[in-house]
Amino acid sequence: MLYPTSRYQHQQKLQVLTFIDDGTVLGPSSDVEAETGKNEGNNYYDPNLLANDSPREYDELHVVCPPHTTEKRLIAKIDLRVIPFLCILYLLAFLDRVNIANARSFSLATDLNLKNVEYNTALTIFFVPYVAFEIPANILLKRLSPRIWLSSCMFLFGVVSICQGLVTSYGGLLTTRFFLGLFEAGMFPGCFYLIGMWYKRSEAQRRYSFFFSSTTLAGAFGGLLASAIGKMDGLRGYHGWRWIFILEGVLTSVVAIAFFFLIPSFPEDANWLTEEERRYVKARLQVDQGRSAAERKITIRDIGRVFKDYKVILGGFMYFGMIVPAYGYAFFAPTILATYGYSAIETQLHSVPPWACAFAFAMIVATCSDFTKHRFLFTLIPISVAIAGFAILISVHHNKHVEYAGLFLVAMGAYSAMPVIVCWFNMNLGGHHRRAVGTAWQVGFGNIGGIIATYAFISTDAPYYKKGYSICLAFLCLSAASCCVYAAAVVSANRKRDKAPTNLNLSEYEKTELGVRFPS
Repeated sequence: MLYPTSRYQHQQKLQVLTFIDDGTVLGPSSDVEAETGKNEGNNYYDPNLLANDSPREYDELHVVCPPHTTEKRLIAKIDLRVIPFLCILYLLAFLDRVNIANARSFSLATDLNLKNVEYNTALTIFFVPYVAFEIPANILLKRLSPRIWLSSCMFLFGVVSICQGLVTSYGGLLTTRFFLGLFEAGMFPGCFYLIGMWYKRSEAQRRYSFFFSSTTLAGAFGGLLASAIGKMDGLRGYHGWRWIFILEGVLTSVVAIAFFFLIPSFPEDANWLTEEERRYVKARLQVDQGRSAAERKITIRDIGRVFKDYKVILGGFMYFGMIVPAYGYAFFAPTILATYGYSAIETQLHSVPPWACAFAFAMIVATCSDFTKHRFLFTLIPISVAIAGFAILISVHHNKHVEYAGLFLVAMGAYSAMPVIVCWFNMNLGGHHRRAVGTAWQVGFGNIGGIIATYAFISTDAPYYKKGYSICLAFLCLSAASCCVYAAAVVSANRKRDKAPTNLNLSEYEKTELGVRFPS
């Protein structure tokens, strides 16, 4: 299944069973705390919380559930408190990011007198702060709590989106796109990081894909919204493209205020769970993923330690290869559709079905991946679908129906492979520190591809865009190759870990730092 499991995790299962069966108390007064220190004691579930006559339920990792609930009910409770809010948050973030593509269909370039590649440059400037501040944003997320950090960033990029609708020059557009990238920097890696701290690896893919598919819903919703808002053209002297930015920015800002009270925190800080439930959630994640080291702040040394693992670098290239075709589609699908002879409103409406199909296909892929507990093949299959789509677009030029079908395949393939790649990599990172830094690295480095995507489709290449399609095909192949190397690296690491000596006499602190790499 290509998870980096370790004998340490299997030993943890046996330890949990041992202290449950023989009645040993593993709490503040236990021998374990004497070995690990007071903070490490919080990483274990206390079996004495169970009443003697209460029925005992074990999950698949043999961690005992609290007596008043079941694992299924508790996970459903977590799903309702974590996933919907993060999906809405990222839907609005992605909508504010790519609605410039919809706005372009309503005279944005003409009103701001954009020439040559100035529109492409406006797209590019977004990624400069977006890439640079990914890792710092995740560190701040951990220090300030998700509720404060994510809702604050959401409010700010909503305000910037409103300002984007009020600009009167190319310089103003560049400025607002820069700050939009700055405030959105922490959204995607922060949400992925947070989801990874709530779910076991075997549970994560459907949640990741549902969250990530909010981008496809944003694309579909954005097209429908733009087609409606575009009819406000001329209202109060503003063209339709201005209203797209203003109204969608207002929506984001209002929702952000509500989300200050609704966005979930980490399991150890969730006040909507009982103490028993918090201990159980932490215990099952520890057995599945290793110690979290949640109580210790991230240091520069922690960041350097993460990058000593070459698989972390591979994770960046897997995502980097997918970003180019994904953003190429998101930013330029309306422009490509316009070359088929559609009006501005028709272009927006025709942009909706490919996004809707991408959402459905992504959920099918995620469900199959979770059911089989396998990731590798479920990265290659969607990538192959996207390659087929670009192959159609680069070779067919006089049949708009076939070309439109090619856009379906591109959206379905690109936006189904990306969540599997991020989930696969993210869930292979044990503990708060490795996951916070590793996730931000993958998303930050990967989004450098967004800069390439913004210059892949330039107006002088219309209507066939052969250069843009060729670039996207090349990066899809890069992503596929990186996935193959990463899979081989994970298999190799698992074999080495299985053969490694187990009696290393490590302290609990050292075991925590090793995370899933600890071989005992």
